Amino acid sequence: MSIQELSEQEIIRRNSLQKLKDLGIEPYPAAEYITTTNTVEIKETFDPETQQDISIAGRIMSRRIMGKASFAEIQDEKGRIQLYINRDEICPGEDKALYNDVFKKLLDIGDIIGVKGHVFKTQMGEISVHVTELKLLSKSLRPLPIVKEKDGKTYDAFTDPELRYRQRYVDLIVNPQVKDVFIKRTKIINTMREMFNEAGYLEVETPILQSIPGGAAARPFVTHHNALNIPLYLRIANELYLKRLIVGGFEGVYEFAKDFRNEGMDRTHNPEFTVMEIYVAYKDYNWMMEFTEKMIERVAIALHGTTEVQLGDNVIDYKAPFKRVTMFDAIKEHTGFDINGMNEDQLREVCDKLEIEHDPSMGKGKLIDEIFGEKCEGNYIQPTFITDYPKEMSPLTKEHRDNPDLTERFELMVNGKELCNAYSELNDPIDQLERFQDQMALSEKGDDEAMFIDQDFVRSLEYAMPPTSGMGIGIDRLTMFMTNNASIQDVLFFPQMKPEKKAQVDGPEKFIELGIAAEWVEVIQKMGFKTVEALKEVKPGKFFNDICGYNKKNKLGLTNPSMDEVKGWLS
Repeated sequence: MSIQELSEQEIIRRNSLQKLKDLGIEPYPAAEYITTTNTVEIKETFDPETQQDISIAGRIMSRRIMGKASFAEIQDEKGRIQLYINRDEICPGEDKALYNDVFKKLLDIGDIIGVKGHVFKTQMGEISVHVTELKLLSKSLRPLPIVKEKDGKTYDAFTDPELRYRQRYVDLIVNPQVKDVFIKRTKIINTMREMFNEAGYLEVETPILQSIPGGAAARPFVTHHNALNIPLYLRIANELYLKRLIVGGFEGVYEFAKDFRNEGMDRTHNPEFTVMEIYVAYKDYNWMMEFTEKMIERVAIALHGTTEVQLGDNVIDYKAPFKRVTMFDAIKEHTGFDINGMNEDQLREVCDKLEIEHDPSMGKGKLIDEIFGEKCEGNYIQPTFITDYPKEMSPLTKEHRDNPDLTERFELMVNGKELCNAYSELNDPIDQLERFQDQMALSEKGDDEAMFIDQDFVRSLEYAMPPTSGMGIGIDRLTMFMTNNASIQDVLFFPQMKPEKKAQVDGPEKFIELGIAAEWVEVIQKMGFKTVEALKEVKPGKFFNDICGYNKKNKLGLTNPSMDEVKGWLS
């Protein structure tokens, strides 16, 4: 990084870094720093009758420099605590450089330090650490965006979503409440895992790189394996591999998996996402509905102590059992059309009457899906199982035992969105091959999300898979619902982002063309004016005062320009 690209603060911090090294202080020591407690534990266990000696480490978040004694505040993983630092306590000998030079002049907000001392309560009643030893553990070369609070109001908060998602590390430092979402996310996964393990199901791992992207209807990411000289796909689902394990003799398997779909990005979709899929032998979709509602009820109670969870303007009650509605009944209720038994042409007529867009590549399944998505889905706010999907929509699902045109499938709708998907799994290999062939026919019509034929999966079914029910649930969306977040970016540590735009920096010649002396160009850019355009937006009077002040403050020894010269530059 060139010096022209650094801000004034970044230059100052790099200078401080060098001065620390000149004093013989290693700004990035390698040795272990042993801590004995954390900020929350200190406050919870404070006893004024006993001296509690502690060792903690954290990031400097504020400082109040005084004479021989100062205050600071550090933040660790759990929270913040105040430090009281006395010069003669941390520098008991004649050499006072650690306080006078290092702490007062060379340390900055954002630096990570370790301190030892004892706990006490100040006259203002604040539990604090009386520091007797201080050690620099890591020097911060960039200034933090400082969040200021006054009278209960927050100023200069780090709230820009683009910056927060792109620089999540900064977001977590200055907005510690963000950590709570991710702690809850982990608790969701752990709660589900506990439930599955209690039932005796086995957690497994299946391939991410697949020769055939199966288990869902979606557009895959494709890559190339050089050694084998074949195309490979990032998995769009892990379903077919988990069912192979059921064939192999496991009676219950589950996986928390990263899946990838090369499709659009919006507030509820990320191209890389986390799902949990579970398959249990000798069960059907009715059993799985009960299992699913118990699981989600258990998650809500584990996170909130209640089944009632705020989500936007609604309070969602996850108390089991959930409502059940067939897909055809839902469409009839919300559109007035009974589509049971309709062929493709009749469904297109219904779409036309409902003003739903469709195209020739769509088969019956896609047309029904569009009708339900446009006219029905958003009406289901409280948890509702939509059941008995048409066969054309469900190529991996067992035919309904009472209606051969339908399948034994359900989706759970919450707040107008799909949360999970489950089937009585198709285990007839002949029927499965025919369903795959139907999907290939849709692909030939132009449906780029139609499934591939997975011949090996069909072969596995020919060895007989027991009656099985499977369910998949999106962990990202479940976390959104359980933490009251409307955007998937808020529940992913590092969501996919558009490439970062590089800041434009004009070359010195463009500034010189304005009549600016060459020795001033670097100074002006260090002041934050990286382009001529940015410079021309400032008022001459203010810029004149700023540049002269910068010259004096940094002892540059340059001859200040006159006001008329500055006006000439900016005109």
